[in-house]
Amino acid sequence: MGAICPKNRTSKARRDKRRANWKMSVPGLVKCSKCGELMMPHRVCKACGSYNKKEIVKVG
Repeated sequence: MGAICPKNRTSKARRDKRRANWKMSVPGLVKCSKCGELMMPHRVCKACGSYNKKEIVKVG
């Protein structure tokens, strides 16, 4: 006889309560040091194409 077998069935409400805190969080955004646009930290800015005040990608 296995110890894993549940004695009673878990209801949908009880099961879903465990997933109540399982959600995505808002990404932390910082201002670009060159243009001031909001961007993800440690990534190239999509607005001006710079990273660490240096132009990395040419933006049209």
